[in-house]
Amino acid sequence: MSLNTTGSAREGAFVFGQGLNWFLILTVFLLGLVGVGTLYSAAGGSFDPWAWRHGVRLIIGIFLMLAVAALDVRVLYNGAYFIFGGLLLLLLSVQLFGDVTMGAKRWLDLGIVTVQPSEFIRLGMILALARFYQSIHQDVVSHFQNLFVPALIILVPVMLIINQPDLGTTIMLAVSGIGVLFLAGLNWRYFAVGAVAIVATVPLVWQRLFDYQKERVLVFLNPERDPLGAGYHIIQSKIGIGSGGMFGKGFSEGTQSRLNFLPEKHTDFVFTIYAEEMGFVGSVLLLVLFVLLLVQLAFIANQMRSQFARLVVAGIGFSLFVYIFINLAMVMGLAPVVGVPLPFISYGGTSMLTFLISIGVVLSLERQVRVEMSRG
Repeated sequence: MSLNTTGSAREGAFVFGQGLNWFLILTVFLLGLVGVGTLYSAAGGSFDPWAWRHGVRLIIGIFLMLAVAALDVRVLYNGAYFIFGGLLLLLLSVQLFGDVTMGAKRWLDLGIVTVQPSEFIRLGMILALARFYQSIHQDVVSHFQNLFVPALIILVPVMLIINQPDLGTTIMLAVSGIGVLFLAGLNWRYFAVGAVAIVATVPLVWQRLFDYQKERVLVFLNPERDPLGAGYHIIQSKIGIGSGGMFGKGFSEGTQSRLNFLPEKHTDFVFTIYAEEMGFVGSVLLLVLFVLLLVQLAFIANQMRSQFARLVVAGIGFSLFVYIFINLAMVMGLAPVVGVPLPFISYGGTSMLTFLISIGVVLSLERQVRVEMSRG
């Protein structure tokens, strides 16, 4: 796919359904429905307060996804820096006007809705990085002077988010950005140097962590350290997943949910509720859905004919993989609890909309390739 930014709008006109990947749309919709069902169960067999809101957001998000899918690739390419800049201003506004909840300033009240800009900035960052690497030749990707702009694109939002503070989102954003650099072909030596630098700065970072963040790391290393405090989440999560057995306890029959043993059961630990009720077999089926989603994104990225489109699709796919992997590792005690939602399943409006809009971007890029191929 060539990026002819001067082409006519008629050439990229959208005919509903033409070139759309309906299998990808179905996969995402099914994951969202799993989220609605799990949240219904988490509330003790009630659509209130989470399931119906999740369902409404899913429907709104699907419409937004299709609207973004209608965009021409030239709009995404030419507007990449503007999108990133606008989202960065929104993120900066959180520092000035954001609402403080539980000691953290992460939310921005826009009157009609309350949003978490730190979720949206991830997509803006991927678009901006892809736009930059489209503008330079592949042979000079690893030149030192070409590291400055990508570093700024990643580090500026990272510093703003870590100041909220939001360690989980900061880590996800940084890893997603580094993933795009790797996909762009940056020399592996830079990653080796970065890894050494991270290890070297661990003592300094540790001193700057809040007490509750230090406790999460210590509890990850030894959950029995504080079984009724910081370790309670992980212990109860393991009990829930393990007690599901092969086929689970049955829909809406999980004791961890019904007896309120598990905190944050509708957000970070939503997979525990699902695994307890659906068991090993149901969990594998859910993982198959996620794998289908990721495989489709990898296949689509491989089809892209421009560096911009390839990096955007691959970057979105990598970001989704990181979210899925960290959340599942977190609830099984294989990673510290850092507040990472499970895509399309966990309750959270901004998270849901960001993931669906991201899929809309993928659909837009793939649609143009399919239309071009159909024209011969």
